[in-house]
Amino acid sequence: MYNKPIGIFDSGLGGLTCVKEVIKLLPNEDIIYFGDTSRVPYGTRSKDTIIKYVRQDIKFLQTFDVKMIIVACGTASTVLPEIIGDYDVEISGVVVPASDEAVKLTKNKKIGVLGTIGTINSGKYSEIINSLDDKIEVISQACPLFVPLVENGHLTGELPALAAKEYLQPLIDVNIDTVILGCTHYPLLTNIIQSALGNDVTLVDAGKAAANNAKKYLAELGLQNDADNMGKVRYFVSDDAGGFSKRGGMFLEREITDDVEQINIEEF
Repeated sequence: MYNKPIGIFDSGLGGLTCVKEVIKLLPNEDIIYFGDTSRVPYGTRSKDTIIKYVRQDIKFLQTFDVKMIIVACGTASTVLPEIIGDYDVEISGVVVPASDEAVKLTKNKKIGVLGTIGTINSGKYSEIINSLDDKIEVISQACPLFVPLVENGHLTGELPALAAKEYLQPLIDVNIDTVILGCTHYPLLTNIIQSALGNDVTLVDAGKAAANNAKKYLAELGLQNDADNMGKVRYFVSDDAGGFSKRGGMFLEREITDDVEQINIEEF
């Protein structure tokens, strides 16, 4: 059980920012990563479609007998309450850990949430945050241009700066002091977002919060990998393995030299 891998999935490349944090925190753990690149993005899909995709992603990762699954996708995480009871493996998303961290960090009880249209429309962040502290005001903002900007390598310059200014003004207007980056693509725009908000605003990286939560869970149950060697990462995608290798290094902040395997997720 201890040496079983951790499964992590996302709709595409963004979940690699969570993989990066898991590697930092749990360097001995083996990881199975699945990016559903043939069906990205999840954020514009219907709820029923997202549930279908998430179930298939979980089923695929279960073929590796993983000891836990991290759903490194904000949109996919919003549907977990409706399906999580159907599985006997620990499944954790990004919404609850990020919400918990933001509630602990806010001083003026005003939290901003940035996410895809699907994540924001679900209302899950507001629901979780207010279940922890009903006096907190949550200001949610969909940022549909952020993912394509990141996917196309526009991490600096005028384009992301203009988008950030447009999206973040409503949060600035109400004096939020803490902002959740509710999509695992968004950490790549940290400098742009921080610059627009100002240095007095604290950013919460949802993927990093999920990685911290995984470390805590494994420690509490004594499930950490006891091997002395560095863990290995296996990468799987549902489309364009070559493109994933080339662009994935941007999210991991290191080159992907291992083979990336393409699978047919519709079989699961």
